[in-house]
Amino acid sequence: MVSKGFRKDFLWGGATAANQLEGAYNEDGKGLTIADISPGGKLRLPLLFSGDFPLEIDREKYTYPNHQGVDYYHRYKEDIALFAEMGFKTFRMSISWARIFPNGNDQEPNEAGLAFYDAVIDELLKYKIEPTITISHYETPLHLVKEYGGWKNKELIGFFEKYARTILERFGKKVTYWMTFNEINTGIMGSFFSTAMRNATETENYQALHNQFVASSLATKIAKEVNPTIKMGCMSIYATMYAYDSNPETVMAMEEKNCMFNYFCNDIQVRGEYPSYALAYFEKNKIEIERTDEELAIIKAYPVDYLSFSYYMSTTVSIDPKHQDDKIQGNFFDGVRNPFLTSSEWGWEIDPVGLRIALCDLYGRYGVPLYVSENGLGAIDTPDEQFVIQDDYRIDYLAKHIAEMKKAVVLDGVDLIAYTPWGCIDLVSASTGEMSKRYGFIYVDLDDEGNGDMSRYKKKSFNWYKSVIASNGEEL
Repeated sequence: MVSKGFRKDFLWGGATAANQLEGAYNEDGKGLTIADISPGGKLRLPLLFSGDFPLEIDREKYTYPNHQGVDYYHRYKEDIALFAEMGFKTFRMSISWARIFPNGNDQEPNEAGLAFYDAVIDELLKYKIEPTITISHYETPLHLVKEYGGWKNKELIGFFEKYARTILERFGKKVTYWMTFNEINTGIMGSFFSTAMRNATETENYQALHNQFVASSLATKIAKEVNPTIKMGCMSIYATMYAYDSNPETVMAMEEKNCMFNYFCNDIQVRGEYPSYALAYFEKNKIEIERTDEELAIIKAYPVDYLSFSYYMSTTVSIDPKHQDDKIQGNFFDGVRNPFLTSSEWGWEIDPVGLRIALCDLYGRYGVPLYVSENGLGAIDTPDEQFVIQDDYRIDYLAKHIAEMKKAVVLDGVDLIAYTPWGCIDLVSASTGEMSKRYGFIYVDLDDEGNGDMSRYKKKSFNWYKSVIASNGEEL
């Protein structure tokens, strides 16, 4: 039966990550993570992909905005009260592995870190806000990079298993919704954030991903043992892909890219096995990874319960050489310019219909509940003297995307359970380490140079999103 609208228990909320939000990077026993030594500024991503930066803090050469974040570590009660005022049903957050195990492989967990997340979860539940917890969101402990080389090393599977067991046993009776690895498919491109490796080969990238697939399934196994009602999800970037023209060779190039970027990780985590196209790709490119029968059995036995994904933009594929000089760039992928779309201030193409296409595609392929875990517009917000921000551009972006989500539910029969737009409160950008690229409904008084008192102010979009939630998506 086709729905007349979003389900009554639809989880409206917002999404954040510990390393971009919390600050307090070295307080209460927390160890360093890969985020803590990642330089800030517009050169952050090029540096991370080049591997040309030290695995240590170098304040003479770089800045590190995430060290203070927006001080959520000390202000979480104030921020959660604002989320509650908007009517949040869920709040997607992450736990910093290094707050629990400072080195990633310590014998005993850090009780201060566990106590902090206990307090945060209890504060959310006080307002009847369901936490959605990402176990690993671009925050591998730095020690595991220096001593083990990151996720290409199978030793990390056991370390992650212990970490997952610790937090699931501590919080699993209070928290229903979990995700394992954030945007796991960025590891295909050699993302330092994802697999904690520098200058890796393609084989090492896929080995690291395989190790994460095993770790994800082990986390799912533990979750079901701790509390059978837990819902464990995977999380990836989805970029709706278009062929620039109807040349069959163009369409084939698009399909190949689509399979390895949009489907590969989801196929394994939802369906529980390596797809044939990936095995053919490995053979063609002489990629040999170590996969034991036991590991494959674990992946098969413990798939995820739901599929979550971030959606910010679509991408267009062309094999015509004349198009290659006119490209748009996202965080982890690029494409040729789509003449039918406009772009954000950061050059990301805006495509609300692409979200409906994504939902139909993923639900048709997998048939499991879907969770839009990130979506939003990064923009420069300019407050007046009273810190009033008229962010109609953000309202327009989100309203159009929510409208397309509703079409997917009502007209296409998609089982959509949640929507948590990215950065419900302004935080440090993952890709650039900037504060000026803002996503939130709540403005934080902090600039790229660290100036400001970090006071919180409601943007125009705050009350707009409040009415969206109150009407269950009927008032846009």
